[in-house]
Amino acid sequence: QVQLVESGGGLVQAGGSLKLSCAASGSIFSMNTMGWYRQAPGKQRDLVAAISSGATTNYADSVKGRFSISRDNAKNTLYLQMNSLKPEDTAVYYCNLGRGLWGTRRAYDYWGQGTQVTVSS
Repeated sequence: QVQLVESGGGLVQAGGSLKLSCAASGSIFSMNTMGWYRQAPGKQRDLVAAISSGATTNYADSVKGRFSISRDNAKNTLYLQMNSLKPEDTAVYYCNLGRGLWGTRRAYDYWGQGTQVTVSS
């Protein structure tokens, strides 16, 4: 069984930065694509960024140049560095293990509980 625990969310002013972390239990972390998704109130959950087991990355157009995804396989941890934050980045951010680089559902599809990111103007 895989458990994902996100941390690092909070309230930040526009233009500020936050770094999210996702700690994974289990032994399949390093072999799978990991991703960050976000869901704003009343909207669907969308892919923000993903990173494959070989460190290939994919970003949503809205965050390119501002966000950076990385992983530490030795620590079973996924990160999302968010810079130049905007009010429209406000959402609950979820960590995912198993979906493809473009969010395609695969054999594994595990989710964390989410962490709130609020960007004030």
